[in-house]
Amino acid sequence: MAENKTKPTRTSVTAFLNKIRDTQVREDCFVILEMMQKASRCDPVMWGSAIVGFGTYHYVYESGREGDTVVIGFSPRKENISIYLMCGLKHIEGELSKLGKHKTGKGCLYIKSLNDVNVRVLQSIFAKAYKQAKRKTDAHRA
Repeated sequence: MAENKTKPTRTSVTAFLNKIRDTQVREDCFVILEMMQKASRCDPVMWGSAIVGFGTYHYVYESGREGDTVVIGFSPRKENISIYLMCGLKHIEGELSKLGKHKTGKGCLYIKSLNDVNVRVLQSIFAKAYKQAKRKTDAHRA
């Protein structure tokens, strides 16, 4: 069975974020870092070379494949800031309608800038997503 390639590393999150060339994206990422740290009460950890993650989420697919990933996390990408929410988007639909300019994918939220979104709503999304995913992963362990 294939092993998950994206794993926690010892790379400095601060050093990674400081390498972001676009000043606005770098500043937004430091704000998101603080917001996710507040929501999760976890220290940030680099996952692979480009994902800043908080907490560990254990997943099991119907196929039997399983592994670990972030509970919540983000990555500054070329087109946007990708926000990873392992609870999925169903649990935060109400908040998404109030968020502002964003796009979604399966378990991902994409924003260009914090200027485009309601930061209070985004903080609420992080808190709710973290709690929901932890509840789900804790239930799997029981």
